[in-house]
Amino acid sequence: MVICLTIFSLKKAGYKRMQKETLMSVVPHRLSPLRKPSPEVFHRSWPRSVPSNDGTLIQHARVGLLVTIALMAVTGCGNHDGSGSQQGQSPNVKIAQPLSQEVTEWDEYTGRIEAVNSVDVRARVSGYLEKVNFKAGDKVHKGDLLFLVDPKPFTAQLNFAEAELERAKSRHELAKNDLARAERLFLAKAISEEEHDARSKGLRETVAAVQSAQANVYTARLNLDFTQVRSPIDGRIGRELITAGNLVNGGGGDATLLTFIVSTDPVYVYVDADERSALKYRRQAQKGGRGSLGDERTPVELAVADEVNFPHQGHLDYESPREDAATGTVTLRGVFANPDELLSPGFFARMRVRGSAPYPAVLLPDRAIGTDQAQRFIWVVNQENQVEYRKVELGAHIGQSRVITEGLKPEEWAVIEGIQKLKPGAKVNPERISLTGRDGEK
Repeated sequence: MVICLTIFSLKKAGYKRMQKETLMSVVPHRLSPLRKPSPEVFHRSWPRSVPSNDGTLIQHARVGLLVTIALMAVTGCGNHDGSGSQQGQSPNVKIAQPLSQEVTEWDEYTGRIEAVNSVDVRARVSGYLEKVNFKAGDKVHKGDLLFLVDPKPFTAQLNFAEAELERAKSRHELAKNDLARAERLFLAKAISEEEHDARSKGLRETVAAVQSAQANVYTARLNLDFTQVRSPIDGRIGRELITAGNLVNGGGGDATLLTFIVSTDPVYVYVDADERSALKYRRQAQKGGRGSLGDERTPVELAVADEVNFPHQGHLDYESPREDAATGTVTLRGVFANPDELLSPGFFARMRVRGSAPYPAVLLPDRAIGTDQAQRFIWVVNQENQVEYRKVELGAHIGQSRVITEGLKPEEWAVIEGIQKLKPGAKVNPERISLTGRDGEK
């Protein structure tokens, strides 16, 4: 207190001027060889008399020392402000007890939605396209007429084939009558055996001719039917890829693609699971008395690009029997109902598969968990409001939280916010809060 009062008086008297004068007086004495004290002065015992010049030097040095001490005191006193008092305060933190609830682990994958049935509609006969009988994007049913190829050439072919069939049948009747007469004449020994055999073989030839003509009639009728391109499945049709009046090629690999149809309800989602996950699902199936994932419905959930949660429910119905050696993954397929046709084939999708049976768990938000090299830890506040460093073992992600498998009890209070400014044993000023269900969202 006395020092501070002295400092304030020095400030009023202009201690800066005093310091300047002191330095100006001390420096010449140090630099001038005439004023340099003799070595004997420093070896004499105090308080022997000294030359007047040396006494002046000592007086100036004393004044300079006092000024220096005063400046140091000013600096020390100036630091006693609000910041110093804040360093002594306990840090404010928010603490909460962990959530205790039953959880189910889910493994999330990315994949694509595929149609259960997908058909490329192509022309089966060549000709000019006469009619397009649908609107792009329509819902169609199996058997609906989609395209009509000009049927007149195929009608003519059918008529010709039917006429050839009638000719073959007439020859067959004639050959049959000739053979009957030949048998009577052969019995009467009126014709040779060679003539009899020729008429017998002639009958068999006409039978084959009739069968060939019948096949030609069937082919002609089939081609005529193919001029009417009908939907092979129920689903939603795409746009027409060729318009009426164009020549289309039918049959073979170069057949003209007319449009496509995809089924919409249900839909498939294909994902690739890693080897460990595939083994986990198989072991779960074995524990449940199932031979494979497809033997009983394993629950899966789906979300498309604009969805945060997983609102679509489905099940696994297929697991690839062979692993892809290049990627080390196994293909899984989920089936999802799609009555409102929100899910379209080709959409990006996130599918998660149930990775465990429901079990009770203790959860904390991710923001309450710190990382110390490879170790995860939390801060626990005891009854004396002191923090304890606690190593923890983490489980699965559940929403925005993590399952704490070891290191935390449900009745303990963990620091949720403010973990960066803590150290073991430090006193804190805790604010108790409650974790909401959103922090442990399933």
